[in-house]
Amino acid sequence: MTALPDPIWPVVVLAAIQLFDGVISWKPVPFVAKCFDDVHFPRKWWWVLTPIKFAAAAGLVAGIWIPYLGLVTCVALVAYFLVAIGMHVAARDFGRNLFVNATGMLVICVATTLWCFLL
Repeated sequence: MTALPDPIWPVVVLAAIQLFDGVISWKPVPFVAKCFDDVHFPRKWWWVLTPIKFAAAAGLVAGIWIPYLGLVTCVALVAYFLVAIGMHVAARDFGRNLFVNATGMLVICVATTLWCFLL
């Protein structure tokens, strides 16, 4: 296990994805709003996701220099996407949002965690 990411570039890519995801969740674009609705995520809590995604991006970038922060952030993102997948399954939303978006992001987060910090 390493305290700082090696290589760094997957962490930077994941941070960019999280930043972009936060931007499109700010005032959710139609496909994001549909995803939130499909899993029955309450509209009054939609605003919470943008700061979470921005914090994840910041934690990943800061984790390039701050020991273990990138690892902790990656693990938190794995947990986030496991919850997202659970919400899709609970809502019986077995379409693109589950299999491409949530599962795809889980794979990216797990791969980044393993490759950059654990292997």
